[in-house]
Formats: sequence, structure tokens, C-alpha cells
Amino acid sequence: MGKKSARRNYKDSLFRMIFREKKELLSLYNAINGTAYEDPEELVVTTIEDVLYMGCKNDISFLIKNVMNLYEHQSSVNPNMPLRGLIYVSMLYQGYIEQNNLDIYSSALLKIPAPRYLVFYNGTKEEPDRLELRLSDSFIKKENPPALECRAVMLNINYGHNQELMKACRKLYEYSVFVEAIRRRLSTGLKLRAAMDLAIEDCIHSDILKEFLLKHRGEVRQMILTEYNQERHEKTLLEEGRQQGRAEAAQLLQKEREENAQLLQKEREQHLQSVRRLLLQILKLKGLETEPVTRRILAEEDLERLQLWTSFAADIDSAEELEKKILDENSF
Repeated sequence: MGKKSARRNYKDSLFRMIFREKKELLSLYNAINGTAYEDPEELVVTTIEDVLYMGCKNDISFLIKNVMNLYEHQSSVNPNMPLRGLIYVSMLYQGYIEQNNLDIYSSALLKIPAPRYLVFYNGTKEEPDRLELRLSDSFIKKENPPALECRAVMLNINYGHNQELMKACRKLYEYSVFVEAIRRRLSTGLKLRAAMDLAIEDCIHSDILKEFLLKHRGEVRQMILTEYNQERHEKTLLEEGRQQGRAEAAQLLQKEREENAQLLQKEREQHLQSVRRLLLQILKLKGLETEPVTRRILAEEDLERLQLWTSFAADIDSAEELEKKILDENSF
């Protein structure tokens, strides 16, 4: 049996991060479907979190108006998306049946949400604005009509494509501009870090993903480093490996992965230190600094917890309450 493919964790992580908020997800849904729903709480998020099957993971899925929407992001064309969609949708329906206590052995016809499956593509290979992929194209023996079908509609979200959709969804447009800004700078010969930092600064000044980038700059940088280090460099190393031999290629690839892991760890440590410094500066300015709290902050390795503490510290004036919150493990 062949090895399972590794979980994808590259640019689609940035896509997921942007559209995981219900407000942005509803805006994307409205733009695609020509609707004008205003209440984000109408969305029921059903994304399969941290559940792997055959090395795959669901990006975004949600229910609205009795439609089961499945959104996947791809940075390369994958003709097997309908097959993966079939697996994802089956898992989502299983969850729906369990949550709604439906009996599939009942003599009564069960009513279930209609599926709608979209793939958002922004790889470097030129593709049309819209492409329909079908599960039946994978069947060894063709039947007309096929007994089972799953259609995946692939939308090209690279800058300059699907312009009407981009006009209707500002956040999707800004995402495409941001990705293009990085690629454009890389094409001039800039190193990744320089290209990335310039793109981030320019987009912030141009009000492109401004609030998102200001809030999540550290996470975004790590995601981009992961994506390009693995997508670009691994392809290069594998190509070199074909010329040098498979064994040597594997060694080169492993070395590159280890270096990438070290780089990402260093980036994470720098981000942790930056948040710690900011938090301690706030405490010092407000006269809330105490030795136990300082020790606790310097020992904390959870970035999200440190960010929560920073927000809390900015709004509080009581050293006792601050100490209680930070020293109590169950406060957040």
C-alpha cells in the first residue's frame, strides 16, 4: 500500500484563516450566489476540524438555507477533487444525520440539505475562470448517465480572474491582490522574506487586508514561509533529485524540511518574544507589574494566551484582578 499523502498546510491555511469568520464567509457566499443575506448567524459552520481521512482535511463547510456548502482551496490543479468531495460530503452528511437524529432505515423519505461544492484555485498554472470537474471522469467503466456523480466547480481566484465575483466580495479581491503582490516581488529576484514583508507593508498602506494583516502579521508570515518553502523549494529539490538519483533527492528534501522547521520555530520564538515585550511594557506603564506575573508571562509558550492577556491588560487597572487572571490556569 502506498504512503498516505501529507496533510496540506500551505496557502490554503491563509484562505481558511481569512474566511473562517462568519461575516466574511457570508459575504463570499452572497457574492457567489447573488444573494443578500445579512445575518452571519444564519450560517452553521460544519467544517471537519482535525479529522484526517486518507491524508485529507476539509477546508470550509457550512449550512445555510438547507444547502450544504463545501469550499476547498487549491494552489495546484487537482483532478481528484470530486473524489475528495465525495468523501467530505459523506462525512458531513453522517454528522448531519447524527445531530438531527435521523433514521436512515425509516420507511419515510428523509430530507437532507442539497450539496454545493466549490474549489477556489490560485496556482501559477494558467486556468480558465470556471472549470467543472466530475467524479464520473474517474470511473474506469463509463456509464451514461453515471449511477453516482459529484461535481466540483473550480473558480480561478488569481488576480485578474472572475472580476465580477471579486467586485462582489471585497475580501476575496484583497486576498488575490495580496497573493499577487508577493508573487510580483518574487519575480523580480527578491528573497522570500523581503518580498513578503514589502507586500505586507504595501497592502497595509493600500488598505488591502489592512486590519487582518495588522492583527495577524506573525501568523501570516509563518504561513507564507511554510507555503513557499515547501511548494517552491521542494519542487526544485525534487527536480534536481531526478538528475542526482532518488536517494540523494530524499536526503536533500529531508535537509530542506529540517531547515524550514528550524526557520519556522525561530519565527515563532521571535513572535512570542515580541508579544511578551509588548505585554510587559503595558504592565509597566500602568503600574501593574509584579514579579509572579512577570515570571508567568516569560514562561508562557502559548501565543494565543499571551495575546489574550495583552488585550486584558490594556483594559484593566487592578493589579489584583490581573494577577488572578494570569496566574489562574483556567482563566482563559
